[in-house]
Amino acid sequence: MLKRNRKFRISALSVVLFSFISFFSFTSCGSDSLQTAPVVTPEIDNAIQINALTDRRFQEIENFGASDAWACAFVGEWPAAKKEAIAELLFSKELDNSGNPKGIGLSLWRFNLGAGSAEQGADSDIKDEWRRGESFFNADGSYDWTRQAGQVWFAEEAKKHGVEKLLAFTNSPPVYMTRNGKAYANNSETNLAAENYPKFAKYLSTVLKNLKERGLEIDYISPINEPQWDWSKPNQEGTPFYNNEIAGVIRALDAALEADGLNTTIDLAEAGKINYLFEDADKPGIGSQIHAFFDKSSADYIGDLNHVARNLSAHSYFTTSPFKSSVEMRSKLKTEIEKVPGLSLWMSEYCILGGNSGEIQGNGKDLGITPALYVARVIHNDLAVANASAWNWWTAVSGYDYKDGLVYVDKNNTDGNYSDSKMLWALGNYSRFIRPGFERVEVSIDGKFTQNEIFLVSAFEQPETKEMVYVFVNSGTAAIESALNLNGNKANTSKAYVTSETADLAEMEITEAGKLSIPARSIVTVLVNK
Repeated sequence: MLKRNRKFRISALSVVLFSFISFFSFTSCGSDSLQTAPVVTPEIDNAIQINALTDRRFQEIENFGASDAWACAFVGEWPAAKKEAIAELLFSKELDNSGNPKGIGLSLWRFNLGAGSAEQGADSDIKDEWRRGESFFNADGSYDWTRQAGQVWFAEEAKKHGVEKLLAFTNSPPVYMTRNGKAYANNSETNLAAENYPKFAKYLSTVLKNLKERGLEIDYISPINEPQWDWSKPNQEGTPFYNNEIAGVIRALDAALEADGLNTTIDLAEAGKINYLFEDADKPGIGSQIHAFFDKSSADYIGDLNHVARNLSAHSYFTTSPFKSSVEMRSKLKTEIEKVPGLSLWMSEYCILGGNSGEIQGNGKDLGITPALYVARVIHNDLAVANASAWNWWTAVSGYDYKDGLVYVDKNNTDGNYSDSKMLWALGNYSRFIRPGFERVEVSIDGKFTQNEIFLVSAFEQPETKEMVYVFVNSGTAAIESALNLNGNKANTSKAYVTSETADLAEMEITEAGKLSIPARSIVTVLVNK
């Protein structure tokens, strides 16, 4: 386990600031790309004025989450001390004796209902056993509730730590229901025949009932994952679905949940990229999902079903670079979501994949601040531009040489070492303090409402207690002196926590209320009392 920097103090920091007139803009003045290398920033004299405006409100935050795929199936069977420490990093809302968060306080935990490729072993064709999934479902239609024990352990730990919501998701129906008897598809064809929709729905409802009986009530069920991809290679479980097929599955599932008296809400449609929600792009019949599922004129309209959530889920993959393009696409998505009254957006899966226009590579594990800053910018844009009400990470625990984990472990089935990452703590700058029910409010920087990738600020208020949370992302090479205001008055800052190259969500010293120096290449959360 890596050692954390438990306390952070600013000393001899250079105060280097931005000229906002020429430098700060999401679109017209922002640079078209953000290089992985540090960005040098120019000097000016006065503190930047940050003003949160509580009379300009946006979305209510529902959750920050992550999933148990796939390592938790194994790590959940590790020695108690190690798996409990990992769970604490993910779920804890407690402070240590020095006043630092013990964990990132996730408010949603995603439970992967595997398709049974683990039981098939090598016959599943999925070579990597850490990408196979166990299933409760047997070939004869019976259930083996002793399976997925490691994942059940993590879900139970999540509830013990006070994680507010649980979500179950599938990447593929059980192999005993699929067309080819496998957990991956053939020839880009949906791997579930229409006559098996009710069977699949009944299976899901039965699993939800069993988990509820064990004290794990599932608040959301997500039966479809990234339906735009063909899933024809046996790298992991998955199957494509066209919109009309998704609608058929959801109708069957709604009926099954109703019949079994469950209150679980159906989350859809886990689009592989965010633009598939508002356009067909390169996937006709699988895109334009806002229209398909929530426009009453659509043959695939399912917005009136009792168990269907009034939100659409999408994944931020492949749309996060360059920064300007990321902002433009999210602005478009926000506009399209708002055309449907009461509809909200969930960003339900992300890790750093691919090349990202040359800015950062998904390949290669990196526990440092550079990927953490990139992730923080993605979170900011998803929340402050796309107006997402939920933000979820992909694999909470990873055994791979990839930027896909919050906590990294040895790829060992029974025991091993683990380490936290700066990406974990960067997410914690949001998830630990912005709790369900907080509302995002407008922020101005030196009187302007435009921002640039070098310095990002968002603010959130708990509407009943009036507690305020500011989150700063400083990607530049120098500290930024900031004056914090609330509705034009000096903010009563109480606590601040920083993630940087040398600190992991560590408490910062505030020497003067309403003023704070945001360290270079850091993410800082500031709490403000009423």
